[in-house]
Amino acid sequence: MPVTFHSADLSFNLKNKRILRNWIVSEIVRSGFKPGQINLIFCSDEYLLEINRKYLSHDYYTDIITFNYNEDNFISGDLFISIDRVCENAENFKSNLQTELCRVIIHGILHLFGYLDNTPLLKKAIHDKEDDALNRLLLAFGK
Repeated sequence: MPVTFHSADLSFNLKNKRILRNWIVSEIVRSGFKPGQINLIFCSDEYLLEINRKYLSHDYYTDIITFNYNEDNFISGDLFISIDRVCENAENFKSNLQTELCRVIIHGILHLFGYLDNTPLLKKAIHDKEDDALNRLLLAFGK
């Protein structure tokens, strides 16, 4: 399986795994890459904070940390996703958990493609790419 789902320090039951897996793979192929191994690891705020401190020397909560293992044209990586943060984001952005989770997932995939978000202009560009990918996902759900 090129896309696998894991839980680190919490129990999280992800719905529609097959559709999400197919969507991620189709976004990779659509962008001109080949799917390698993508691991989505769901965790708590505290778990992700420790990763942020240890590997990035950042001392703050975040919704996702992406580790890029790309080789040649193959997109591979580990996406650590804080379910606590995704839930808070969904509330703050008046969204639902599933939509916000998908936004965070595709955000991590876009980072694997090489997109950055460290300036306002780059943040807007990656956000627009997220919206495009989410619209394609909605079509896959038949909505």
